[in-house]
Amino acid sequence: MPQLTYESAPDVLADLDQETIATGDVATEEMLVNMGPQHPATHGVLRVVLRTDGEMVLEAVPHIGYLHRCAEKIGENVAPYQFIPYTDRMDYLAGMNNNLAYALAVEKLTGLEVPPRAKYIRVVFAELNRIASHLVSMGAYGLDMGAFTPFLYAFRERERILDMFESACGARLTYSYITTGGVTDDVPEKFVDVCSEFLDYFEPKIKEYNDLLSFNQIFIKRTGNVGVISAKDAIAWGLSGPVLRGSGVRWDLRKVQPIAGYDEFEFDVPIGDGRMGTLGDCWDRYFVRILEMEQSVRILRQALAKLAGTPGEHRHKAGKTVKLPADHTYLEIECPRGQMGFFVQGDGGAIPYRVKARAACFCNLSVLNHVARNCLLADVPAIIGSIDVVMGEVDR
Repeated sequence: MPQLTYESAPDVLADLDQETIATGDVATEEMLVNMGPQHPATHGVLRVVLRTDGEMVLEAVPHIGYLHRCAEKIGENVAPYQFIPYTDRMDYLAGMNNNLAYALAVEKLTGLEVPPRAKYIRVVFAELNRIASHLVSMGAYGLDMGAFTPFLYAFRERERILDMFESACGARLTYSYITTGGVTDDVPEKFVDVCSEFLDYFEPKIKEYNDLLSFNQIFIKRTGNVGVISAKDAIAWGLSGPVLRGSGVRWDLRKVQPIAGYDEFEFDVPIGDGRMGTLGDCWDRYFVRILEMEQSVRILRQALAKLAGTPGEHRHKAGKTVKLPADHTYLEIECPRGQMGFFVQGDGGAIPYRVKARAACFCNLSVLNHVARNCLLADVPAIIGSIDVVMGEVDR
């Protein structure tokens, strides 16, 4: 069998001019690549159409709608307390926080006063859910970057939080616990002791996460100086939550517009500082969530102390029977992924005339095409993971 040699192979350089050969420039061709909708790094049924030139990404256009379930239209056909379960299915990693956002909007419209004990229970469960949500974000981001162990560590702690949720409402993912007028049931006996014991166990674990992932040199190389969003761009694109604070903007509704009792607690608002690269990069957005877990522990210790010393009812008696006046209101709260807001309009009956949700993930995802341009193909999962989208909240 004759051996193929360079001399016998076709001369592929024949059509190239000498200047191209000397400089090493080679003609390339653009290509469209579908990333998703079934792709582990898209964190849900998200389709991203990438226009690439070799390994460079020239454009990254998100295509949404694969999880649309008419949630807002359903809200216009049921009473407010019946719509609470649908809010669980929006950001399904932060059901307690979504419950709270809608309940507060309805209470603002109707003027319903929440009992003091219910207010502290709400804060406890909202902050526990914030920690649980950030644990999933941290663990899944490690998977995106090729680190498997942090995912197991994160779910080890998250399971203990879900145990507490289950003890209070019987559910581990979609809770419907925080509702109009308060919460559906009081916390179990010795819940304060169980939660305090968990905080003592959990707080030192954050150092483990940092040693294992946050300060891992490979992880830093994959996330530092990647996907930089400046403070100006973050504000212009309407970003919120850790994505906004990762760009150095100290804006947290729990501080600047405290509702639901957050004005009674002392805590700090972590922001990105460009420690591992450029301010506003993927690492900053990731690390803000780690720091927020520490602050949630601070809030929880204060809230548990107030809860233990506040007896009384866990829900207003009129929680299920509220009538919505012929008026409208809009209210936002700080959820784990940013500002979740609800517009509710009544017409004098028990069922809202109009319900509209403003989802943080929808706005945060919109910046993807802007920030992913001229990055490497391998950096796209790092950028999407740092934005931390949940598609149930985007599509609704």
